[in-house]
Amino acid sequence: MQKEVGTPPENAEKGKEEMVRRSWSSHSYNVGAASSFLSTFITFPIYKTIFRQQLHAFSIQEAVRQLSQEGLHRFYRGVFPPLLSKTLQGTLMFGTYENCLRIIASHSPGSYSMGDRYTAGLVSGFLEALVLGPFERIQNVLQDGRKNKRFPTTYSILREFHSYALRERLVLGYFRGLSLILVRNGLGSSLYFCLKDPLRDHLSARGLPHWLPALVSGSVNGTLICLFLYPLSVLIANVQSQVGKEEMLRFQASVTAVWENHGRRVALLYRGGSLLILRSCLTWGLTTAIYDFLQQNTV
Repeated sequence: MQKEVGTPPENAEKGKEEMVRRSWSSHSYNVGAASSFLSTFITFPIYKTIFRQQLHAFSIQEAVRQLSQEGLHRFYRGVFPPLLSKTLQGTLMFGTYENCLRIIASHSPGSYSMGDRYTAGLVSGFLEALVLGPFERIQNVLQDGRKNKRFPTTYSILREFHSYALRERLVLGYFRGLSLILVRNGLGSSLYFCLKDPLRDHLSARGLPHWLPALVSGSVNGTLICLFLYPLSVLIANVQSQVGKEEMLRFQASVTAVWENHGRRVALLYRGGSLLILRSCLTWGLTTAIYDFLQQNTV
């Protein structure tokens, strides 16, 4: 009689561990949400100070003086919209990345290949673009001063979009410029996750305080990626500010219009980018540091 062959206990245990490692987890979503929430809340006073400078051409001292005169009870007025959007962004970005990495990686944790990181980051960026693209579209229309009378409120924009047929409502309405957003978010997310851990580990090996490598890694990544993708963000803002068939330009025409409007100079194309880069440096540095801390110290 042939002896029945069973699965060795150690192999069964390894298989169980592999299934757990590759299973979908909500932990990274929660940590991503918490880190983005905290970093946005902490840096909001800086954002508000910069906004007052942009609005009134104040110096830093004048902006701070005006905010202090308004009182502490108004200091965080207006925090809810960026808090909501950034928290959702962090939830999708970090949560999707970590779970995709767990599923597609062929190595044990801690030795993921660059290709694994790139692919997971790409998926994360694509999902973020699909979910947040419509919000960015509405925001860009609202921020275009030329459309203040035509679209004074969010509702007026939604009413315009819903006057289109279904396909046009998506293509010309909510998801205008989607292909550009997919490229920007997918590439940005991939670069961030490809560089984040290697740079952090390199700095950690130099004996720096345990909290500093993640902070520096996030700041450097956020700054470089923002600088690299800023012209694409300018193009997206211009494309998404177009509403109605009479305003819609083809891709090549939109690129030409942006280039002409900025005097055919790269320096003018980056006008306004310094403040955005500063924000990215602060936000991504804190977000990365908080995320790594929570990831290591929570279950």
